[in-house]
Amino acid sequence: MIEFVHFNFNVLDLEKSIAFYKEAFGLEIVREKNAADGSYKLVYLGDGRTAFQLELTWIRDQKEPYNLGDEEFHLAFATDEMDYYHDRHQKMGCICYENPSMGVYFVNDPDGYWIEIVPAR
Repeated sequence: MIEFVHFNFNVLDLEKSIAFYKEAFGLEIVREKNAADGSYKLVYLGDGRTAFQLELTWIRDQKEPYNLGDEEFHLAFATDEMDYYHDRHQKMGCICYENPSMGVYFVNDPDGYWIEIVPAR
C-alpha cells in the first residue's frame, strides 16, 4: 500500500503564507521542523479532517521569488460550500481565474501558486 502524505510549496514569507492558508482554507499548523543552523524551516499545515498535509518550506538565503515556470501544476481543494468559499476568496482578492462552465475557480497564494477550488462530488 502507498498513500499521499504531503505536497510542498517553497515560500518567501513564511508567516504571510501561514496566515493566507489559515484565512483562505482554515488550515492549521500540524508540525514544524527547524534546521539546526537556521537555514530552513518546514511548516506542515492540515485541514483537521484528512491526513494530507501542505508543507511550506522557507529557506533563509532565498531572496528572489521562486520561478514557477508556466504554472501548469496546482493544489486542489474540494468543498460542498462553493458559494461560501468563492465569496471569501473574492473578498480576499485572491481569485485569479474562473471557469464557470466547469464549476471551478483558482486562487493565488502569496507566492503565486495556483490553488483550484472544486465542488465536492
